[in-house]
Amino acid sequence: MEEVLGILFYLSGFIIIWAMIGYKLSLKIIHRLFKFIKVKKNYSHIPTVTVMVVAHNEEKVILEKLQNLINIDYPADKIQFIIASDHSTDETNQIVRSFISTQPAQQIRLFEVKNRKGKTNAQNEAQKTVITEFLVMTDANSMLDRKAVRELMAAFTSEDISYVTGRVTFINESVSAISGAETIYWDSDLLTREIESQMQTITAGNGALYACRNSEYEDFDLIQSHDTAMPLHFALKQKRAIANHDAIAYEKAGENVEDEFGRKVRMNRLILKHILPDFRILNIFKYKWFTYFYFGHRTCRYLLWLAHFILYVTSALLAGQTWFYMLVFAGQTLFYLIALFTAISKYKNKYFTMVYYYSITIVAQWVGVYKIITGQTKPFWEKAESTR
Repeated sequence: MEEVLGILFYLSGFIIIWAMIGYKLSLKIIHRLFKFIKVKKNYSHIPTVTVMVVAHNEEKVILEKLQNLINIDYPADKIQFIIASDHSTDETNQIVRSFISTQPAQQIRLFEVKNRKGKTNAQNEAQKTVITEFLVMTDANSMLDRKAVRELMAAFTSEDISYVTGRVTFINESVSAISGAETIYWDSDLLTREIESQMQTITAGNGALYACRNSEYEDFDLIQSHDTAMPLHFALKQKRAIANHDAIAYEKAGENVEDEFGRKVRMNRLILKHILPDFRILNIFKYKWFTYFYFGHRTCRYLLWLAHFILYVTSALLAGQTWFYMLVFAGQTLFYLIALFTAISKYKNKYFTMVYYYSITIVAQWVGVYKIITGQTKPFWEKAESTR
C-alpha cells in the first residue's frame, strides 16, 4: 500500500511541478540548443479581411468598440466588419444600427442571431456570410491597436499557417490585486507561446484577438471555444497555429474574485475532454513537437485539480513515514491556509495574493469538473462586468 501511495505522491508532484515550472524551463533550454528563428512577417501581405465581433448585451462598450474598429490601419477597400449580435436584448443592436447609418463609407454589417446559443454558435452562423479571404475575431470589450490587423495578416507567410493569435494587454493591472495577478499570469505565458510558435505550433490561442483563413473555418461544437479548439484542430491537420504578439488587443482583467472565478470556471467547462482530446496527439512521430507541447502545456495543467488533491492526501497518509512527506504535507497546508486567510481578511500582499489567485484557479477546475459530471455546462455565460 505504501508503494502505491508513494507512486501516486511522486506522480502528482511531477505533474504540478512540470505544469508550473518544468515545461517552461525545458522550452527555454530546447530553444537555446536548437536556435529556432523568430516568426517571419510579410507586411506586403494585405488580403481582404472581415473583422467579426460577437456581442451579447454589450451596450456599455459596443459604441467604443465600433469607433475602435473604424480607426484600424488597413485599406478601406479590403476590410469589412460584422457585429454578430447573439440575441441581444438591450440597446446593443440599436447602437450598432445608428452607428452604421453615420458611417456610410465603412463596410459594417449587423448580423442578428435569433436564438442565443453562445459565442461559438454566433461565429458559426455569421461566418457563413463572410466572403473575404481572412477572418479576424475579437471581443466587444477588447480594443485593438491600430496596427493589429496588419500584424495578424503579416504573419500568414506560408500556406501551412492557418491561425495567428495576438496578445492581450490588460490596462487595469494596478486597480486590484486580482487584476494584477491575472496580468502576471498572462505575461508569464507569452514567452512560452512565443517559443512554441518558433518551434512549430501553439496549443491554445487568445479569444481577444486572432485570425484564420476563411476557407479553413470549421463549425465547431457550440460548447467549444476557438481559443482551444482552433489551434488543436489545425495542429491535427498538420497545419500551424502561431502567435504574433505585436498584434495587440487592450482590455480589462477581472477586478474582483467573483468575475475572475466565473471566467475560470467557464474556461474549464470542457476540462475532462481537454486532458487528452484526441488520441492522435500521442503520435510523436507524426506531430513531433506538438505532442510534447500539448502534454506539457495543456494535459498537465488540466490535471492540476486532481494532482493537488492526490498530493495532499498521499502526503497526509505518508507523513508519519519520513520527514520529507511531513514537510510536503505541512507546506501544502500552510499554502492553503494562506489562501483562506487572504480570502477572508482581504489582506493585501503581493505573494499572498498570488497564492490566493492560484488556489482559486484550482478550485475553478474542480467546479468545472463538477458541472461536467452533473450536466450543468452550457455554451454561453454571463460576462464579467468589471471587464467592461
